[in-house]
Amino acid sequence: MKPYRVLIFDWDGTLADSTAQIVQGVQNSFCRFGWPPPAEADIRATIGLSLREALRRLCPQLDQQQTEAAIRAYQHEFHHHREQTVLFPDAGNTLQRLQQHYWLAVATGKGRRGLDAALNETDTRSLFLATRTVDECASKPQPEMVLSICDELGVHPAEALVIGDTTHDLHMAHNARSSAIALTTGAHTPAQLQTAPHLAMLDGLTSLAAWLAE
Repeated sequence: MKPYRVLIFDWDGTLADSTAQIVQGVQNSFCRFGWPPPAEADIRATIGLSLREALRRLCPQLDQQQTEAAIRAYQHEFHHHREQTVLFPDAGNTLQRLQQHYWLAVATGKGRRGLDAALNETDTRSLFLATRTVDECASKPQPEMVLSICDELGVHPAEALVIGDTTHDLHMAHNARSSAIALTTGAHTPAQLQTAPHLAMLDGLTSLAAWLAE
């Protein structure tokens, strides 16, 4: 097994098959106000960022009051109208296998309430020694989530491997001086992922387990 001490996973699009759900939630939130919904490709490009940062990039013309209204609308959509969180089919078994060799953690653009709900729905809370959200740390691609997890677990950032499906995850790892693996299972295309630093680009969690075992 490769000599990392902690594997830090993104959540949406990496462990959870939730990219389409997020796109629909953002578009529905805009429609509630009669605003033209952003295009799917534009929303996918912002997945992994904090909701506030995503809205700033999607609609820079929104004022503060409109931004706050859009955030509340999305949160309402997420907590009251979405389907239950579903992991990728190979996620549960792969995490349990990896837990035998590594500490596991999560760094996500979700808020704490959203991540806690997802962990409960997927019965995965016990697998992770540490979790960070944008409620505790700066949004990706800032390195704070990785650095905070490493500090809690007493490991050097070089001993952490970040796994994510967006360039935001990969740049976060680079900014923390950690390594990263890109997965093609989520929001960003292989061409987009290729623009950010990573050790390997893999097609899913099963391939990640095989790569780590090499």
